[in-house]
Amino acid sequence: MNSRLTSVAVLTAALAFAGAAVCVAAGAMDYRDDLTAEDRLRVADVTRPASDFSKAEPSEGLPGGAATSQKRINRDAFSNASANLGFEEEQRFKIGNGFFRKLWIASPSSTLASDGLGPLYNAPSCQRCHLKDGRGHPPEGDSATTMLLRLSVPAQTAEQAASLAGHRTLSIPDPVYGGQLQDFGTTQVPAEGRVTVSYQEEVFLFPDGERASLRKPVFGIADPAYGPLRDDLMISPRVAPQMIGLGLLEAIHPGDITAQADPEDRNGDGISGRVSHVPDEATGITGIGRFGWKAEQPTIRQQSAHAFAGDLGISTDLMPDVWGDCTETQTACRAAPHGEQESQGPGEAPTMVLDLVTFYSANLAVPKRRRPNGPDRLAGKQLFYASGCASCHTPKYVTSRNAERAAHRFQLIWPYTDMLLHDMGEGLSDHRPMANATATEWRTAPLWGIGLTPTVNGHSYYLHDGRARNLTEAILWHGGEALASRDAFAALTREERAQLLTFLESL
Repeated sequence: MNSRLTSVAVLTAALAFAGAAVCVAAGAMDYRDDLTAEDRLRVADVTRPASDFSKAEPSEGLPGGAATSQKRINRDAFSNASANLGFEEEQRFKIGNGFFRKLWIASPSSTLASDGLGPLYNAPSCQRCHLKDGRGHPPEGDSATTMLLRLSVPAQTAEQAASLAGHRTLSIPDPVYGGQLQDFGTTQVPAEGRVTVSYQEEVFLFPDGERASLRKPVFGIADPAYGPLRDDLMISPRVAPQMIGLGLLEAIHPGDITAQADPEDRNGDGISGRVSHVPDEATGITGIGRFGWKAEQPTIRQQSAHAFAGDLGISTDLMPDVWGDCTETQTACRAAPHGEQESQGPGEAPTMVLDLVTFYSANLAVPKRRRPNGPDRLAGKQLFYASGCASCHTPKYVTSRNAERAAHRFQLIWPYTDMLLHDMGEGLSDHRPMANATATEWRTAPLWGIGLTPTVNGHSYYLHDGRARNLTEAILWHGGEALASRDAFAALTREERAQLLTFLESL
């Protein structure tokens, strides 16, 4: 779409939001300290759950508000910039993209601006895991690239237990293998091991007689190079998540997240979402976890710094250890050459690089919806609400007027997540608590763009470990607080299930 049509579409969305009928009682959303009293009424009205499913809601075709990408839907659909960036911001986005795709190499090397990889690592670049800025997948062949195994052990001391309880520590790393398994090493340091996975097929029988096969994964570690694994080692497989819309998720007002929490299930609906409280390493205070499969990171910058350190072995001003995730027992790794240069400031990736990658990550745009007014999509949307899916996959928000980046301020967005932790049942448990998330709890995954996974990544593997081979399997794995919604989906007719899936595929 050309720039004129893009401007018209964005303007249309803005007018639709501005003209929304105001019919909400005064006092709504008082926690929104970024809004005037008039704004709060408008926002409360426009974010009410849908009740008319005869047509799409105003602006529903633009899930990222004015930041929505209007570009052609193809394999690059997750790699476009927020549509409302200025010229200089677009240039910054492109430079950040260069660093996101950059291949880091081991030290020492003649390319001083690109060395420092490892010595232990999972991939030589961000793009190698986040394929086309999209979703990773389980191991295929001998390589686990695009996913990794988180590692931890139970608290060994009273001090560690207190740190976990006080949300000052996310988890206790394995004393030998650290916080995640690195399956690559430089020539000086052997890789830590190899990710293995096998599957057990389980049959799910729908009430109408249709059958589905679910594959239950069993992950393991082969060829451990630094000694035997502990009996109490806890592992958690994680595929790389898609990158779109992160800046808009960061711009959701914290009050909109906490207002949805119901840890004691006082309303008796069987759903008890909890806010994830995690350390903000830049400020030193506890913040709301918004990113990561268990909502373990509060900001995009901190998430990016941890990925540099753990996945690439690259230090930054926020994660300054030049040896990445190497532990004290991995002495050769700790002693290996690193890429930090005094002239560039702290970190093998200087502050400027981390800031650019953060900006790039924050501005990967959400693609436009495909035919939100299609009859099957509208019918599927109604079934989505009727099945209770919208109870956790909260459809829409208006972002904060005080958001860090201008492009993300006061936008009506449609991410379909409440950003809270929910008990998803034993079937999805990784048997590994992290931060204040239990083994069975996961953050509600945003659904925007989910239908484009095959287009962008060439596969349709979903959930934290990629076990689901399609959206039907992903829904059927829902248990715990989501079991009632799973059962409601299963009880639909085949035609209705297809309509609900068509709606999801259009997001």
